[in-house]
Amino acid sequence: MATITQTGPTPAQAGPKPVHGEVRDAGRQSLVYLFLLVPMAALAAAVPFAWTTGLLSWTDIALSVGFYLLTLHGITVGFHRLFTHGSFKPNRPVKIALAILGSMSVQGPLITWVADHRRHHAFSDKEGDPHSPWIYGTSALALSKGFWHAHMGWMFQPRNTTNEERFAPDLRRDPDLVMVDKLFWVWTVATFFLPAVLGGLITMSWTGALTAFFWASLVRVSALHHATWSTNSICHMIGERPFKSRDKAANFWPLALLSGGESWHNSHHADQTWARHGVKRGQIDTSARIIWLLERAGWAKDVKWPTPERVAKLTAD
Repeated sequence: MATITQTGPTPAQAGPKPVHGEVRDAGRQSLVYLFLLVPMAALAAAVPFAWTTGLLSWTDIALSVGFYLLTLHGITVGFHRLFTHGSFKPNRPVKIALAILGSMSVQGPLITWVADHRRHHAFSDKEGDPHSPWIYGTSALALSKGFWHAHMGWMFQPRNTTNEERFAPDLRRDPDLVMVDKLFWVWTVATFFLPAVLGGLITMSWTGALTAFFWASLVRVSALHHATWSTNSICHMIGERPFKSRDKAANFWPLALLSGGESWHNSHHADQTWARHGVKRGQIDTSARIIWLLERAGWAKDVKWPTPERVAKLTAD
């Protein structure tokens, strides 16, 4: 069974100042621009492309939805609830599969992602948080700048890096996860070209391969990026706060389905270890359902489900 350590340093342990790692080298920073901006350009062109060419088939839709769901839950179930917060303990094949699927979302190598997210929780909406929307203040202009920073701007700052040895030492000691992390380039190539290969084989045409690459690779990756980034930006600015937390994290129901349940963000910040973020009746949380299925299959154990007593204790007055 895999052993995942709890969420890293607490605010008291971490101290009042952010702990940064090395400045990103120019090559790595160039890749950030490439893998964020190229898919985004495709997303911006998606509607006019479909309108003017009519090149959007049911095969493209099926591949886009399929790869979206796989890579979305690689991030939410794997990178976030498992590797960052230790919400459950999987067997080794599940651990590796989730690490690979999360990497295929093209949001950065596993250990880097986890270290950044643990630092976010250690300093949430305070100095040292890598992507708080409140960094510039509370005026309209400040919040506009803060939204951009929290949503994606922080990734373009070469000095906004996290000390992985301090915030993710447990992952650096796991040889399986270190290998997945080092092969991030392989998973990136796979996430862009597998849909094209499948689209070509299903339709037996180069056109099918090209349209699948556009829709199920480029557009899908960018759509997933924005769904994920919205928890950093929108869910720290807008929504309901029914639970006690030490920051401005909020529940924003319109994003629940697209984010796999991550937009129940106030619930998550109230207790980071919960395997289910949508703790109230009717709150959609597909990531929690997948963890439940893994537990029922015997592939996950020690799942940290919210209890009525803990929910009542954290409910805001």
